[in-house]
Amino acid sequence: MNNILGLMVVWLLCSCNNIQPPKPFGPLPSKNQLEWHKMEHYAFIHFNMNTFTNMEWGFGNESPRQFNPTNLDASQWAKTIKDAGMKGVIITAKHHDGFCLWPSKYTEHSVKNSPWKNGKGDVLKDLSEACKEYGLKMGVYLSPWDRNHADYGKPEYIEYFQNQLRELLTNYGDIFEVWFDGANGGTGYYGGTNETRKIDNKTYYQWDKVAEIVEELQPNAVIFGDGGPGVRWVGNEEGWANETNWSLIRKDEVFPGYDKYTELRSGHENGTHWVPAECDVSIRPGWYYHPAEDNKVKSLSHLVKIYYESVGRNASLLLNLPVDHRGLIHEKDIEQVMALKQQLDKDFANNLTKNVSIVASQVRGNSTIYDASNLVDEDENTYWATNDNVTDANVTIEFPEPREFNRFLVQEYIPLGQRIKKFSIEVEINGQWKTIDTQSTIGYKRILKFKPIVASKLRFHVLESKACIAISNIEIYNAPIIVEPPVIVRNKEGLVSISNTEEESTIFYSTNGIDPNIESSVFKENFFVKTPTTIKAITYDYKTNRLSEIIEKRFDISKGLWTVLNDQNMKESIKAIDNDSNTNCNIMSTTGSPELIVDLGKQELITGFTYTPDQGRFVKGVITDYSFFISSDKVKWRLIKTDEFSNIINNPIKQMIKFNSSVNGQFVKLVANSIMNNEANAVVAEFGVLTQ
Repeated sequence: MNNILGLMVVWLLCSCNNIQPPKPFGPLPSKNQLEWHKMEHYAFIHFNMNTFTNMEWGFGNESPRQFNPTNLDASQWAKTIKDAGMKGVIITAKHHDGFCLWPSKYTEHSVKNSPWKNGKGDVLKDLSEACKEYGLKMGVYLSPWDRNHADYGKPEYIEYFQNQLRELLTNYGDIFEVWFDGANGGTGYYGGTNETRKIDNKTYYQWDKVAEIVEELQPNAVIFGDGGPGVRWVGNEEGWANETNWSLIRKDEVFPGYDKYTELRSGHENGTHWVPAECDVSIRPGWYYHPAEDNKVKSLSHLVKIYYESVGRNASLLLNLPVDHRGLIHEKDIEQVMALKQQLDKDFANNLTKNVSIVASQVRGNSTIYDASNLVDEDENTYWATNDNVTDANVTIEFPEPREFNRFLVQEYIPLGQRIKKFSIEVEINGQWKTIDTQSTIGYKRILKFKPIVASKLRFHVLESKACIAISNIEIYNAPIIVEPPVIVRNKEGLVSISNTEEESTIFYSTNGIDPNIESSVFKENFFVKTPTTIKAITYDYKTNRLSEIIEKRFDISKGLWTVLNDQNMKESIKAIDNDSNTNCNIMSTTGSPELIVDLGKQELITGFTYTPDQGRFVKGVITDYSFFISSDKVKWRLIKTDEFSNIINNPIKQMIKFNSSVNGQFVKLVANSIMNNEANAVVAEFGVLTQ
């Protein structure tokens, strides 16, 4: 409403001065979308049956009695989220396994049949009350896919799905976002049939009716989906948007499970609707809590990078904090999300555009209403604009004295649309202008990072725009440098190296599980580690007298004796076990499912295995369903496990599969039962076994 009132005020002022404001251009954001843009950074809570089964995607055959948190405290979640500077939270009310965190009257597969609170609990109610207590907005995730429900795939399920949506949107106060996952259809329990069911993502769920229900019950909410209609998925689950990121898509072409999802990272320049991007990412490798990932929480530098590549690229950041089996956000996750908050506070502590001189090369109608001073007045309703035919113009900012800076923030006045296609920032040094960055889109917010530079003048230059320029805000900062943690790697033979990019620094490390400090061993040369070992390391920077975060890497047995027995080029096949996830082994087969066969060199007691899919920007050959075999003689093979790698296409991270009991053998075989997009070849970036 403030944006609309502000726009009306500007129109009135302009009318009085006979200077018309720029006409809106292209698709425009709705009131709900404008409010959503302002949120910028909010939390995901993945907590459900998967938390207690140690799964990512449950099959749907789980018993409600397995859901039993010992100390569920939604206020702890809300306080953590508020303290971390986030403005809202979205919770997985029902995931693909169909278990409901609220006592839905339409199913028995819910908390009402769990031991938690003797079946009288309601997680949604607890969270709703906690959000009100801490001033947070609340959103709900409702999986369209339901691997538990007997009628899934049939018309009868749609009524069930819509009834549950009405429950969620009626009983828990205001909802700011309704989140629909793009994963739909496949294997499931389905009331005991244990079969595969496919649906037409475009038509089965009656999305038009779904939108009507949301509009009726929560008129202020935005709907998330691959194609929105309110907010779109960014096309990956790693937390980044492309540098070019339009808030526009050709909405009628995009549907849940959209096969050209990589387009969503940039949007469509010629998009027909305003559907901005949301970057979803977990603070851990998986979305649900897994005890084995307690030492794999993302580093501060990684989280900061995610922030700049999401919020800093015209998207929002939806950061997942998985609640553990106690019903609490884990202490290590809290530590890291608070470290992120503290770092961002430092990065944006002192806006250098205060008390500056600012002059534009062109101003709409030569009016003070659209003067460049609007860029630094801290008023979101004012903006610098040019005449209708001017799409190349610049603004020069002059500091009272030379300043050091390394961040540049700029925002378009998006109530009039997204216009800018290309811009640059330049600085004057010794009387000469030097370009320090050239970029494409801006949208709601764009933040550029660059090496520290000292200058007395900075020029923001719009090089190309769809229509006349309308920019609302510019900010400049000098963010403190983060001391990067070291990188620990081990080669196939077991040789460990530890390195960093910091000059005038020292690396301290430990191999006994104790956190290193400046009294620990100094890394001087590479060393061998061939047995299961945890290595921890830290960087000490002498220039700033600061320590980095501690980095931790767990290694199992080395692969020095391993060989790949596949009937293909050895130079190619060795890439599956070279301990380098940036190299890929393409596994081919002309007679059946592709399979990787590895000789471990000697008998080993194996407790599980790991599979790392393609780690490139555009993944290929990802194994989605597998069988794992073991043998002592390469003749008689024993099937150990057949299952799926849940959510691996959207989240192509290292998969760690644990067996129910240890097994002994020298030869192991991974069979690709199913490959993404029905591709013929499987890709293995890295394969390993677990022995502990």
